[in-house]
Amino acid sequence: MTPTMFSMAPQPPPPWERAMVTAGAGFLGSHLCERLLDAGVAVDCVDDMSPGSARNVRHLADHPGFRVLERDLARPGCADTLPGPYDLVVHFACPAPAAAARPLETLDAGSLGARNALAVAERDGARFLLASTCPAHGDPAGPADETQRFSEALTTAYVSAKEADAGIVRVFPAYGPRMDAEDGRLIPDLIRQALSGGPVTVAGDGGGTPSLCYVDDTVDGVLLVAASRSVRPVDIGGDPGPTLAEIARRVLELTGSDARPEFTGPRADAVEPPAPATGFAHELFGWTPKVSLDDGLKRTIAHFQNGGPDAPSAEGGVRHACSW
Repeated sequence: MTPTMFSMAPQPPPPWERAMVTAGAGFLGSHLCERLLDAGVAVDCVDDMSPGSARNVRHLADHPGFRVLERDLARPGCADTLPGPYDLVVHFACPAPAAAARPLETLDAGSLGARNALAVAERDGARFLLASTCPAHGDPAGPADETQRFSEALTTAYVSAKEADAGIVRVFPAYGPRMDAEDGRLIPDLIRQALSGGPVTVAGDGGGTPSLCYVDDTVDGVLLVAASRSVRPVDIGGDPGPTLAEIARRVLELTGSDARPEFTGPRADAVEPPAPATGFAHELFGWTPKVSLDDGLKRTIAHFQNGGPDAPSAEGGVRHACSW
């Protein structure tokens, strides 16, 4: 087994002692919890622990600085049950891909959940960071997008009305270990189909160029925004790269699958997802993705093949420390 590699350059200490991460047992949240713990920050993972999420943080259970607080953040009074004190609150609790099937629960989670997370940050004088999603600043497509737009507006209102130390990071599609193989997102779908023998379904004629960012790079960007005093929204995501067809072919090569791509054909209502505007993140924070698509796919495939849900994100690769 190849050991995990860390940067040998001296790193400044993190600016926080205890953080609260909502949806901390989710895909991105679990990686954020792990990175904060590695840096010496105690972490309270606030999550409703829906089926499948507990396995994402199982490997953190024995860490002395880690606590799981099983809560429904949208319940009235939830903020009073969160002990703190925190100097960082990261609100990652956003609608899942299947949120359209539960519009009322989705609207509650996005509105009441954000209010409760902000209330905790205000109580403790903590830096608050809302993790929003890319459709939030485009045309709303349903309850999930509307809740994100509301959460952004609420965060901005806290800054203007209460002089809160709060910011927004818009997280564009990320991929890596611990993704749910059945959640309908591009990379886990391709890998699952390839490993099962296919067919490997590719949207349209395969000519789309999605924006993808490996999870370690995404977490780097989130932490840099968290450590700043930035109020304006900051996009974190990968630049459009290879086409869908090229990504599918690479997944097939890396998995050794004999399956072949199966294109769904053009759709009249197909819309290319928005690409992140990462210039602000590059200029202000010096952030840029470091993990190539090829390396990211290799690590993600290895997770699906061998590591399972508890595997660390950087197995066999380089995990770089954040310069806050």
